[in-house]
Amino acid sequence: MCGIIGVYGSPEAARLAALGMFAEQHRGQESCGMAVSDGHVIRLRKKMGLVKEVFTEEALAELKGSLAIGHVRYPTKGSATAFNSQPHLLETLSGPGFALASNGDLVNYQEMRARLEAESVYFNSDNDGELLLRFLALQMQNGAGIIDAIQALMREIKGAYSCVFATRTELYMLRDPYSIRPMVWGRTEDGTVVVASESCALDTLNVCERKEVPPAGIIRVNESGITIIENDPKFYRSHDTDKHCIFEHIYFSRPDSHHFGENVFAVREKIGALMADNDKDLRPDYIVPVPDSSNFIASGYASRLGIPLSLGLIRNHYIGRTFIKPEQTIRDESVRQKFNVLPNFFTGKKIVLIDDSIVRGTTIRKIVKLIKAAGAAEIHLRIGSPQVLNPCYYGIDTPSREELVANIYDLEQIRQRTGVDSLVHLSMEQLRQAVDSPDDYCYACFNGDYPLSRG
Repeated sequence: MCGIIGVYGSPEAARLAALGMFAEQHRGQESCGMAVSDGHVIRLRKKMGLVKEVFTEEALAELKGSLAIGHVRYPTKGSATAFNSQPHLLETLSGPGFALASNGDLVNYQEMRARLEAESVYFNSDNDGELLLRFLALQMQNGAGIIDAIQALMREIKGAYSCVFATRTELYMLRDPYSIRPMVWGRTEDGTVVVASESCALDTLNVCERKEVPPAGIIRVNESGITIIENDPKFYRSHDTDKHCIFEHIYFSRPDSHHFGENVFAVREKIGALMADNDKDLRPDYIVPVPDSSNFIASGYASRLGIPLSLGLIRNHYIGRTFIKPEQTIRDESVRQKFNVLPNFFTGKKIVLIDDSIVRGTTIRKIVKLIKAAGAAEIHLRIGSPQVLNPCYYGIDTPSREELVANIYDLEQIRQRTGVDSLVHLSMEQLRQAVDSPDDYCYACFNGDYPLSRG
């Protein structure tokens, strides 16, 4: 997952980047970093921790320059260490010369790393972003220009990558041919160029004229202006369509973001309404979402049935997102601290509990137990996605089928283990109905149809 930001053309580039990273904090809470150039030197600061902990006023004051790229990390490939934090910075003979931050995972990482190591390329981490940077550097060392090097990357490296790449004087945006992860850019009224993983970060910085980086697209920003290179994706991919990650709409993205041509909150409301069509004979007292990603799914569900929606579960927003914690023990502890119930609300009530997905099954079992202890008479669980049956190789932390509860138990067994009175998932057909261009999405975690095979 992760979140990226790029800023060009403002003397306050570091502060703007920090604000954008804070808006994308939901995309990664393990570590964060920023590389800032004043046209002569690229300075790097990255540490484990949250944006507001790492980028204090004192830290930002030392990051002078009009070009900045930043990153918030959600660990998939690579251990949870400072070495795997991004951006990655590459030294040249004249000092730090290139920096890169990326969002997504590469499916042929091991193959490409072996090829680069065979050419005496040394790695400091086991992170995708460093491989992308060192590939570009090797191409340029062999005489390629930056654009040619990026196009070679798109031919050779397979997977999901939305990247910001900085030299001392230029900002580059590049996106994989399938545009799996979101990437939007635009300009502020004063002409500052900003690119981010999500449009909510652009909103924070008052960016207008926004648009998506095209699939296989390259955008260069320098003192001469903006150059947009729209490569033909057909030369880089086997499918005729984009393959956006559908989980961005279901869970990852903030509801106030707009990408893949759609408002995230509107897709979630459609999902809820479609699920409600399965339950026209179910008359609960309340619809209760598992906050926060399920709020708009529950809103669509409640509106379609005309049943009151209540925020009976209260979330502690200072805990973070339990699904993206790197260790299961930390994830379990976070669930116990993250949710509480409204006092005396659930007693004797028949409720429909709405969640966006069941991945490992850890969180929802504890939530149901909490609600039962609060006196609920019936709990009917509705999940705003199909069953997650397959691992994701494009940036979600589900690396093996053995970690997915839907591969361990059948639906009735999951219902029994969860302790609910009924359990229904959104169907694949309904999920496709929830988006305007269903063929432009990747559903591999549900149906196993991977647009890129693992190399």
